[in-house]
Amino acid sequence: MRLYTKSGDKGQTSLIGGRVDKDNVRVEAYGTLDELNSFIGKAISELQRDKELFHDMIDDLEKVQHELFDCGTELSNVSKNKKHTLSEEPITYMENKIDELIDEAPELEKFILPGGSDASATIHIARTVARRGERMIVTLMKEEEVSPIALKYVNRLSDYLFAAARVINARLHVPDVEYARSARVFRGSNKKKTNE
Repeated sequence: MRLYTKSGDKGQTSLIGGRVDKDNVRVEAYGTLDELNSFIGKAISELQRDKELFHDMIDDLEKVQHELFDCGTELSNVSKNKKHTLSEEPITYMENKIDELIDEAPELEKFILPGGSDASATIHIARTVARRGERMIVTLMKEEEVSPIALKYVNRLSDYLFAAARVINARLHVPDVEYARSARVFRGSNKKKTNE
């Protein structure tokens, strides 16, 4: 099998059921999810250094990688008779995981900066790419039909990644980096207080 096909040399790419320019918003959307998936892969490789400590998170992130591929497939399908294949099940699973992670993390009082341990910093990069992916899906939804579950999934994933980044630091006994000029913006329980 050859990796190059030359079919994209004139600036177009194939979708499921058609072809579009490579800068089409649909391509930007699923391409951003591919970028996100790559950063999650990098984070998994960093967490593997402490596999016993992070076995649960590694399992979840590997699950997320498959789900992101499903989302990308959904976004790249423009066939006339397509059926949406995404379900709410991964979203419910992730919401339960977010609650567990928030309970495990130290109390959050101020805004924090991305950083701390290597893996946490990588997860924060993934979180910001998820937010960009979410924005691209919103833009796409203004132009074409897209499964609303794809948007909901990516939105929830960015919350999961925020919570995971904090727990990674906590398990490694690395403090979060608080934003120096932040007031005390979070009071009481951490429950469901994520980045957006």
